[in-house]
Amino acid sequence: MNIILVSRRHGRSRTISLSALIILASLLLAGLIALGVMLTLQLQSRGGDGIIDPYAVSQWQKRISGQEKELARTREYTEEQIRALTVKLAELQSRLTRLDALGERLVDVAELEDGEFDFAVPPAVGGPETDTGDYNPPDFVTALDQLSSLIDDREQQLSVLNSLLGDRKIQSATFVAGRPIQRGWMSSRYGYRNDPFNGKVAWHDGVDFAGKDGSNIVAVAAGVVTWSSDRYGYGNLIEINHGNGYVTRYAHCKELLVDVGDVIKKGDVVALMGSTGRSTGPHVHFEVLHRGKSVDPAKFINRVAQF
Repeated sequence: MNIILVSRRHGRSRTISLSALIILASLLLAGLIALGVMLTLQLQSRGGDGIIDPYAVSQWQKRISGQEKELARTREYTEEQIRALTVKLAELQSRLTRLDALGERLVDVAELEDGEFDFAVPPAVGGPETDTGDYNPPDFVTALDQLSSLIDDREQQLSVLNSLLGDRKIQSATFVAGRPIQRGWMSSRYGYRNDPFNGKVAWHDGVDFAGKDGSNIVAVAAGVVTWSSDRYGYGNLIEINHGNGYVTRYAHCKELLVDVGDVIKKGDVVALMGSTGRSTGPHVHFEVLHRGKSVDPAKFINRVAQF
């Protein structure tokens, strides 16, 4: 396609092709663009502004400063978390130490054989390894929380067990059984008998064990001494409270070896045999009282604890 141009002045005409016109317009537009770019660069150079102007630099510096502060806060938070985890680990370690001590006490109370439960060494483990596949272990904090919960549960269980075993041991220790002497023989039984001083029938609240003057008198159960002095008719008397309503008495003693308030164990020597008070010779008058009333000591002398 061609365009015909007609001159008014000379009346001549000129023919221009459309493709040439497009090329000319493109050249003109490129020139204008280049001129605009040159003018922009010149204005920037005159104003002292480069591609990276001071405002952009200041903004970047602000961003860097903010990032540094955020990094500092993150570091401080991380250090606090590490300190908290350290404290938590120390707490768990102390609780495990207490559990080990409690476990050793339970082994002792339960009278288990040596080596059956040794809390001084790690527990024995073993077995073949298996593929865990895509197993993802819990995070560190969650693992600590789970361990803490497990320790709480074990503490409660061991405390209950310790209480039960302690009660059982206390019951066994305070169980009234046995003879109050190490050597000697029973010289008078519980109940009615002829009074050795006037021959009349009289009630005898205990049993008598005769023996060598000065021989040992032992407690038949653990307990607390509630009397250690002279008492009318008894001479020198030891009285022991064993709990559960049981009290034992050891009378006519030559010498008292314990005081009121002393805690004694089964088999402890509490006095020496004598003949003080209303007595005809060296012996120990042995009484058992339950809730304030005398009972026949004979059934306690030969009985065996069922624990």
